[in-house]
Amino acid sequence: MIVRLLAAALAFAAGGAHAQENAAARSLAATCAACHGTDGRSVTQEVPSLAGLPREHIVAQMRAFRDGTQAASIMPQIAKGYTDTQFEALADYFARRPR
Repeated sequence: MIVRLLAAALAFAAGGAHAQENAAARSLAATCAACHGTDGRSVTQEVPSLAGLPREHIVAQMRAFRDGTQAASIMPQIAKGYTDTQFEALADYFARRPR
């Protein structure tokens, strides 16, 4: 019985930590919604949707914007405000969203 209670407590604690990670990533992703749409689903042809894109692609694009190797109108300025850790959190969040 004690083993079951301990296992349940550990599972609950792990779930709580995961929910916090998702909340932080969702908060970061909310800053992208004005252009890329809610949950990364753009409503225009001019702005790409981020939902469902491969994680590695999103990280590479964000780094390229930040480093000046990828041209765009506003993204180079925006990308300079994020860390690599934040790029990865955003990429993970959007990669998990359905297209």
